Amino acid sequence: DIEDVGHKYYLELELEDVLDKGRTVNCTAEVLYHLGSKSTAPDVQLTVQGELRGTEEADQEFYNRIRSLEKELVAENIPDSHGNVPLELEPIHLLAWAASGYVIWQNSTENTEFHLAQVKHVKQVKRSDEDLQFDYVLLLHEMVSQEVIPWEVTVLWHPQHPARVSWDRRQLGHTLG
Repeated sequence: DIEDVGHKYYLELELEDVLDKGRTVNCTAEVLYHLGSKSTAPDVQLTVQGELRGTEEADQEFYNRIRSLEKELVAENIPDSHGNVPLELEPIHLLAWAASGYVIWQNSTENTEFHLAQVKHVKQVKRSDEDLQFDYVLLLHEMVSQEVIPWEVTVLWHPQHPARVSWDRRQLGHTLG
């Protein structure tokens, strides 16, 4: 506890590379949840010891494939009811996973535990610039309440930049807590 500020946690984690399942790196994190304000994201300081595999080549292939589509990509229910993610949609699922991490961070409290359950819907939106844009409806499972919350998220991405959540909101009619 930090008096009049909040609660600070020190974590030691082992991260698994989602693209190279046997590869892990150690990391430490300090997480500070501020007192009284549920609208303030926790402060997170992260240190990673080691490196995860680079994805530059796969990122560029995915980017080129999506840019060359004649019709915008549209998909639903990733993973499906059996937990399967079609290989060609794996990058879409990974972008959703990264975006959900941002949404979870921005909306976490000490009393919540969110997980990405499913991409309910995703639609590519054509843009005039070089970014790819995907409009998602993500289903976030809040483990404490067992509520599944639809969350609308717009993700911008280019292989030379990290994924960016440009807009997000809980779907109307769904509130937290």
